[in-house]
Amino acid sequence: MARRQVLKDQIVKLIVGAGQASPSPPVGPALGSKGVKSMDFCKEFNARTAHIKPGTPIPARVTVRPDRSFHFEIRTPTTSYLLLRAAGVSDRKGKLRGTMNPGKEIIGQVSLKHVYEIAKIKQTELRLSGLPLEGLCKSIVAQAKSIGIKVVP
Repeated sequence: MARRQVLKDQIVKLIVGAGQASPSPPVGPALGSKGVKSMDFCKEFNARTAHIKPGTPIPARVTVRPDRSFHFEIRTPTTSYLLLRAAGVSDRKGKLRGTMNPGKEIIGQVSLKHVYEIAKIKQTELRLSGLPLEGLCKSIVAQAKSIGIKVVP
């Protein structure tokens, strides 16, 4: 006797450039395997991220229901992307320029003002809105250190 399996929501996490979602990889295969029409996601994602600078990597969390409908939430750009852009050591896509050894050598520096501004951006996200700004700043400083960015006063 086989038990009937209860169908659950499936979660797909994607990082897509703002305004640049297309049904090609990585979006198409990730959503297509769950039975979602990737073109519908792309149209809605591009519409929601139209106000953001094109190409900024935006994390999206897509929840796919058993009836193949979906909804998604857009999060703020990753902290490492924001730090690299503030330090001026990354290209437009957030990749490091040149051959650097992050974490073992200093590749750039940001001021505490930059850290504060990044914390304000991150605090707009619903899941981080309850955290105090000081705690967010401390975590951003720790991440900056781990990727080789020095924080100066």
